[in-house]
Amino acid sequence: MFSKEKEAKLSLYPESYSTEPNTTTPFSLRGFFQKHISRAFSLIFRSKMAPKSDSAEAIVLNFVNEQNRPLNSQNVADSLQKFNLKKAGIQKALDNLADSGKISFKEYGKQKIYLARQDQFDIPNSEELNQMKEENAQVQQQLDEQKRAISEVEGEIKNLQSNLTLEQIRHKEAKLQKEVKEMEDKLVKLRKGVTLVRPEERKAIAEMYSEKLSQWRKRKRMFKDVWDAITENLPKDLKEFKEELGLEYDEDVGVSLQSFSGLLQHGKK
Repeated sequence: MFSKEKEAKLSLYPESYSTEPNTTTPFSLRGFFQKHISRAFSLIFRSKMAPKSDSAEAIVLNFVNEQNRPLNSQNVADSLQKFNLKKAGIQKALDNLADSGKISFKEYGKQKIYLARQDQFDIPNSEELNQMKEENAQVQQQLDEQKRAISEVEGEIKNLQSNLTLEQIRHKEAKLQKEVKEMEDKLVKLRKGVTLVRPEERKAIAEMYSEKLSQWRKRKRMFKDVWDAITENLPKDLKEFKEELGLEYDEDVGVSLQSFSGLLQHGKK
């Protein structure tokens, strides 16, 4: 039987004691302490090396593994702004993770590119790849169908928004009814032979119209005299010269002085 002190030691380090007599290796107190102190330091070292779940290294490691694509420190810093991590801290975390072998890195000049270790991911075989392609095609088809459905709904919404509201319809109806009434009143007067324009107003309009025609005719003649004087000895083609100056005759814009003069003669009848 062991003493209480020895039983306590046995419960802590059972592999160091045996109920059978040790006939091969004599018990070494120095070796005993070296063995267990080394184990304690190893546990402490591993606990320090493993990043805490809320530490910068753990956050950066999770992000790099989730992305599984080449990243530089700026990419990581931009994506982890919500964690209030400074770029210097992120750079340090990346370097520590790379030094400890938790992530891979490659130097391109002064820039370092970091990447998740690929040996931690399962690589699918050809059959699994084909299945993934089929699933991807199905998802893509569903996505296209959803896009078409969304487009149809948006079209219906646009059509509904372009329709008049009940208040707008009532306002437009009242306006049209007013215009119809005005036209009906005017039609009644015309049927009764009522003169809508007084003689003095008619005379004033005719005189003003005649004056405008006279000005038109006068300016047309003045232009012709000036144009003939300028182009009399001009070696250039007159049509091209007119286009260069941006000139347009009455005929070019579809109007005729003679036709407007005929309107005045027709009104006098």
